[in-house]
Amino acid sequence: MASPGSSHLHPALRPLPAASASVVPRQVDYLRLSVTDRCNERCLYCLPESYAAWTDKAELLSWDEFLTVVRAAVRRGFRHFRVTGGEPLIREGVVEFIGRLVATPGVETVQLTTNGTRLPQLAPALRKAGLERINISLDALDPEAYRHITRGEVAPVLEGIALCRQLGFPSIKLNTVLMRGKNEGEIDNLVAFAAANDVALRFIELMPVSLTEMLDESNFLPVGEVFRRLAERDELVPLEVGKPPGHGPAKYYRMKKTGLTLGFIGALTDLHFCDHCNKVRLTSDGKLRPCLGNHLEIDLRAALRSGAPEADIAAALDRLFLQTLADKPLEHLFRNNYQPSRVMTAIGG
Repeated sequence: MASPGSSHLHPALRPLPAASASVVPRQVDYLRLSVTDRCNERCLYCLPESYAAWTDKAELLSWDEFLTVVRAAVRRGFRHFRVTGGEPLIREGVVEFIGRLVATPGVETVQLTTNGTRLPQLAPALRKAGLERINISLDALDPEAYRHITRGEVAPVLEGIALCRQLGFPSIKLNTVLMRGKNEGEIDNLVAFAAANDVALRFIELMPVSLTEMLDESNFLPVGEVFRRLAERDELVPLEVGKPPGHGPAKYYRMKKTGLTLGFIGALTDLHFCDHCNKVRLTSDGKLRPCLGNHLEIDLRAALRSGAPEADIAAALDRLFLQTLADKPLEHLFRNNYQPSRVMTAIGG
């Protein structure tokens, strides 16, 4: 079998059956805001054990600067926003920022991606701030397996999930990054857990976003393999076209017996993965990245801190957003022996 990072995929990695498209092709209206590169876990696929090149606090965008960028994004047609990290909930002031983001004119949806470890403390305040959509990373239920993957503890995450359900968050999704030999034995338990708790579950293929050696034949588990495994015991029905439960690249299905919503994100094996890409990323230090699997970055921080009049800063940001949208590549470079220049925690999830 060729390496998943090569330009030729093994025939066994065939794509999933057709499911609903997330958005109109190339209608870019979704901005992911990474508010910190720091994290309180060290997941194998995101943050190498030896990594310590943290962004200096003075280089991080302030909350006001983030909101200035959001207003510029709204002017350029962005409507959907996700707050990410690192782990966003470890940055002081993030709850208040989310409340301000929710209240920003033109912002239609606000979502949060978190490892869930601080939800037992912060979920009530997040709900009060107006947050409705939350994605929680959960790579394993077994404490030992979870600890091996994340260097953290699963108990507070499970407590946080239960609390979010109790608080009535309208949308709760669990994200599982697939790693052969690490958590493939957890798949059935995760499916049962998600069904029992009435939350959606998404399986995500490993990508070369931190260390290239993390992605090879020994640990790559394609979403198609998981799909077929689950389809052997229950029919997976594609969700109705035009009504996916999210704004990103996942292909969604419903398990007929349990009603569980499953999402599959196959950046490596889905040769049409980029056809409907609708997102741009903003790093915590103010760089716009039109594609996760590409080194292109466009600096906004210089414009934000230029000292120019507010109207001139707004005009500069408008031009930079237009440049970013014009430069957005047609597809990522993950299949071409991609060498990441920044680890995932520095780019933003």
